[in-house]
Amino acid sequence: MRIEDVLRRPTTPLTATPYPLRVPRFIDREYFNVVYRTDPDALRAAVPEPLLTGEPLVRFEVMRMGDVDGYGSYTECGQVLHASYEGEEGEYLHAMYLDNVGAILAGREWDAYPKSIGSPRLFAEASALIGTLDYGSQRVATATMPYKHEPMDPARAERLLTAPTFALNVVPGYDKGLRACDLVRTQITDLTVKQAWQGPARLQLFEHVMAPLADLPVLEVIEASHILTDLTLAPFTPVYDYLA
Repeated sequence: MRIEDVLRRPTTPLTATPYPLRVPRFIDREYFNVVYRTDPDALRAAVPEPLLTGEPLVRFEVMRMGDVDGYGSYTECGQVLHASYEGEEGEYLHAMYLDNVGAILAGREWDAYPKSIGSPRLFAEASALIGTLDYGSQRVATATMPYKHEPMDPARAERLLTAPTFALNVVPGYDKGLRACDLVRTQITDLTVKQAWQGPARLQLFEHVMAPLADLPVLEVIEASHILTDLTLAPFTPVYDYLA
């Protein structure tokens, strides 16, 4: 294989790369969001400087992707923490668990998404919307809300999903140190809200050392939403270099 051929591959194995080198389009991306109040000290322990914490809010999200360019269909789950950087209010991507190897590798290698393996599900049953996360055979999270309980203002739904988002891009070096360690920012701008619903919700988190969502305990559920969208993810840009 020639050098120029190597440089055209996004990752290894070179003869069967697990994801394409292009930005995918998400069709009918379905969100189940539960925003809850957590312990302020636990939130501060999870949010890295120079981000600042304010109101101790966490958004637990389950996302079902039915049609994604280059990846097919998969489901994703995670926690997004309320934080700000230099006065701009936004969210910090804390942890994400999903069931698609290509999407995990692309998220970690190409972007800065904190993705790991998990088995999330999002489905309707007995008049309820149910989102779950299992790690291996063990239940980590269960969220429920009434199915399409009350219409939600589409503009409000769009604001929820297009907030500025921060993450860490950490690249290990060959000397076991770090080649890069950046705080990065992104913001979805290409989004169409097709349906939006809201209602009461319940959320249970269970202790697991490899998926420690319960380290941010549920003290009070603030709001819940069920949103159907088409969208394209925006690229990340660095805003702070930890190694500088």
